Amino acid sequence: MDHEGLRHWSKRAADWAADYHAGLRDRPVRAPLVPGAIARQLPGVPPDAPEPMEAIWSDFETIIPGGMTHWQHPRFFAYFPANAAPASMLAEQLVNAMACNALIWQTSPAATEVEQVMVDWLRQAVGLPEEFVGTIHDSATNATLSAVLTMREKALGYRGLEEGLSGAPTLRFYASAETHTSVDKAIRVAGIGQRNLVKVATDKARAMTGAALAAAIAADRAAGLQPAGVILCAGGTSVGAFDRIGECIAVARSEGLPTHVDAAWAGSAMICPEFRALWAGIEGADSVVFNPHKWLGAQFDCSVQLLRDPGAQVRTLGLRPTYLETAGREEIVNFNEWTVPLGRRFRALKLWFVLRAYGLDGLRERIRNHVAWAQLARHALAALPGVEIVTEPRLSLFSFALASDAATEALLQRINDDGRIYLTQTRVDGRFAIRVQVGSFDCSKEDVMLIASTVQEMLASCSSESLSSR
Repeated sequence: MDHEGLRHWSKRAADWAADYHAGLRDRPVRAPLVPGAIARQLPGVPPDAPEPMEAIWSDFETIIPGGMTHWQHPRFFAYFPANAAPASMLAEQLVNAMACNALIWQTSPAATEVEQVMVDWLRQAVGLPEEFVGTIHDSATNATLSAVLTMREKALGYRGLEEGLSGAPTLRFYASAETHTSVDKAIRVAGIGQRNLVKVATDKARAMTGAALAAAIAADRAAGLQPAGVILCAGGTSVGAFDRIGECIAVARSEGLPTHVDAAWAGSAMICPEFRALWAGIEGADSVVFNPHKWLGAQFDCSVQLLRDPGAQVRTLGLRPTYLETAGREEIVNFNEWTVPLGRRFRALKLWFVLRAYGLDGLRERIRNHVAWAQLARHALAALPGVEIVTEPRLSLFSFALASDAATEALLQRINDDGRIYLTQTRVDGRFAIRVQVGSFDCSKEDVMLIASTVQEMLASCSSESLSSR
C-alpha cells in the first residue's frame, strides 16, 4: 500500500468505525468463543508475496470483530472501562499518521510541550496545588513502578543505581490489601521482594488508617528493618476502597517516608469537586497516578502521574548520553527521564482533543450520571429476591451476590454467556461476588438499568429449569 492507497482505505476505515459503534448494542459484549478459535482461522505461515488490501480487509471483517470483547460497548460493566471518545479516536489517527517518537524534546517539541500543558490542565481539573507537575505513562503499572524505584533509591541514598541491591538493607513498603496487583508487580520488579511489601490491616470500610500504618512502621523499625515508602489506595479495583489518605500521609511524613497514591480509576472522578472528600489530604502526597483512559474518554493508553517534585524521579530514571542531548538546551524537559521507557508516543494530543471537545462540564456530567445510575442499579438489584448487595457503591462501583458462591458464579456465567451485558467477579472477605462498574463513555440510563432486568431474567430462567428438572 502507498499513501494514495492509505487515503482510500482510511476513509473506508472511518466509515467502518462509525458503523461499528452505531451497531454495538446489537452485538454481544463478550465474544462467545473458545480459546484457539481465532488462531485456527489464520494461516500458519507468513505470506511470501504481497496480498491485495481487499483480501486483507475482507478477512478483517470476517474474523476480527466477532472475536472481540467490545470494550466500547455501552453495556460493558466489567473491570473498569478503557474508553475511547470519538475526539480521542480522531486524535489517535493523527498521531498514527505523524508516527513520532517523543523520546526527547527536540525529536518532537510539540509532543513534549503539549504534554506539559495537558498535565497541568488535569492538575487543575482534579484540584491539586500548583507545585505538582507530571508526565504521561502508558499505564498506572509503569507509573507505580517509577514511583517505587524512586522511593527505593531515596531510601538507599541513590546507591542502588550504581551498586545494585546486594548487601543493601532490607527495605519495607506499606500498602493495604485493597491496592491493585500492579503495586505487587512494582515491588517485585524493583527488587524489593514480595515479602517486604507489608499489607497493612484495614478497618470496616476497607481503608488503611493512620494508626494501623504507624503500628506497622514501628514494628519494622523495632525489628531492624528500613521503611522506604507508602503506597495508598484511592479507589481500589475490587470494590472501590479508599484509604484514609490524609491520615496516612501525615504518618508517612512524620516518619520521613514518601507517598504514592494509586487513584488509577477513581482519580478522574475528582474533576467533580463533590467527590474530593474521598481523597481528602491528597495535596500532601509526593506522587499521584490516575488514568484518563479509564473515565475521561482518552483512548488507552494514557496514565498521568503528578509529582510534587520530579527531581528524585528524574535522578532515578534519567540518563542523558551524548546522543540524547539537545545542543544549547541543558535544562530542557525530556520526559523519557521521568519514565521507564525511552521511546514515547504522543499521548497528550488525545487529551487536548478530548478536553476541548467535551469540556470539563461535559465530562463531569458523564461521571455524575454514571455515579447516579450505579445507585439506581444497586437499588433495583437489591429489590430482587435472593440478591444481596455485598458492598455499597463507591462512586460507580458496587458488588452483589446470591446465597452461595456456587449460585453466584453460575449466575455470572449465565449473564456473560447471554451477552447483553458484561460483568466480572471479585472476592469480598472470601465470598464470591459480582462487580458492577458503570463507566462506559456512551452508556445510557437504560443500558445501566438493563443490569437488574437481565439478572432478574437469568434468575427466573434458573428457577424454571430447576422446576422442569424435578
